Amino acid sequence: MFNMKVTRWSDLDSGEQRKLLQRPVFSNKGLGDSVAEILARVRSGGDNALAELTREIDKLEPRSFRLSEEELDAAADSADPRLLKAIADASERIRAFHAADMPQRKTVETAPGLVCEVRYQPLSPVGLYIPGGSAPLISTVLMLAIPAVLAGCEEIVMCSPPGSDGRIPANILAAAKLCGVSSVFCAGGAQAIAAMAYGTETVPRCSKIFGPGNAWVTEAKQQVSLDPNGAAIDLPAGPSEVLVIADAGADPEFIAWDLLSQAEHGPDSQVVLLTDNARLADAVIGQIQKLAPSSPRATILEKSLAESRIILVSDMATAIALSNHYAPEHLILNTADAKGLADQARNAGSVFIGPWTPESLGDYCSGTNHVLPTYGWARSHGALGPGDFMRRMTLQEASREALARVGPTAEILAETEGLDAHRMAVRARLGGRGGN
Repeated sequence: MFNMKVTRWSDLDSGEQRKLLQRPVFSNKGLGDSVAEILARVRSGGDNALAELTREIDKLEPRSFRLSEEELDAAADSADPRLLKAIADASERIRAFHAADMPQRKTVETAPGLVCEVRYQPLSPVGLYIPGGSAPLISTVLMLAIPAVLAGCEEIVMCSPPGSDGRIPANILAAAKLCGVSSVFCAGGAQAIAAMAYGTETVPRCSKIFGPGNAWVTEAKQQVSLDPNGAAIDLPAGPSEVLVIADAGADPEFIAWDLLSQAEHGPDSQVVLLTDNARLADAVIGQIQKLAPSSPRATILEKSLAESRIILVSDMATAIALSNHYAPEHLILNTADAKGLADQARNAGSVFIGPWTPESLGDYCSGTNHVLPTYGWARSHGALGPGDFMRRMTLQEASREALARVGPTAEILAETEGLDAHRMAVRARLGGRGGN
């Protein structure tokens, strides 16, 4: 149980090195067709189809999908005061960080009399998916709702699956209430994504859908994002992951908990440790073997740790180069020169610097967003922010004098491209005639 080994990077040939850093390939064979059928049923059948799928998939008799304001109030009123305080505390920092990250309207005069402008307009409605299951993610409510509210989204729709009692967990409802979300629906899985993408008699049709989920939810999000009549989505998604870079001075127990905290998300989660110290690598394995069996999620840990990677490198330069190649969702730097390594980090969803910055802070309450690109998408995508809940629109206005100044440039480019109507749209305004 929890058998792990250290691999020396320099002992591998180039092919073995590539294979070691490859993420596991997860087959969704047959899932695409099943999800497509669910989407089609909800799109054509609305609330009735949503109810039927709840019976078939969740094995529950659906109640009213939309929760009343009274139900949200009751959940907030009955929540543990310690939880309410924690939500308020985390929300304050998340709100402060995301408010500072708000896109700003800008105006630039690119030539005398030619003014160009960029404006950011909130999307609405937006759909938030909050997973349930073995770990109802209260924190995801905060990470999605707070930037949506800051962005000015007029209508925020939230879907979350029912528990075994047929209800959304009360703590999720309390978080939604405290974050300003009032349109909450008890629906989960691919059918909930379909309801938000296409709309039903009860669930509003959303312009963009946000939030993590299982393979069914992920596949549904991908499919609706490719449908012109569907909805945009936040990020490409894959299993959760962390990469830790540590040196001889790091505490093995700290590192073990960092790896375990990510591995416990699910059996497909992946954890990687890069270190230049063999003793540390062995000590971390010892700590994991000591700590993991007593975890409430030991069964999940055993499966996810089977795909773990503990790699011995020659130096920190090699470690950060491998991290940039791997592009982890979370990057933890537990080294003497953590800040220096952070300056060299290029591809990572979020970076945690130094021994006192566990990834758990980013998950819950440091202020940054925990909705991050996974599965290598950090090479091209970034963390979720308020700008993702807005649409960027540009404007321009030219005086006649400005057109006279810059118009000839447009004419030459249009003529070169063979688009004569483009050229004449400028020439006619400047007193020209067709063919001139």
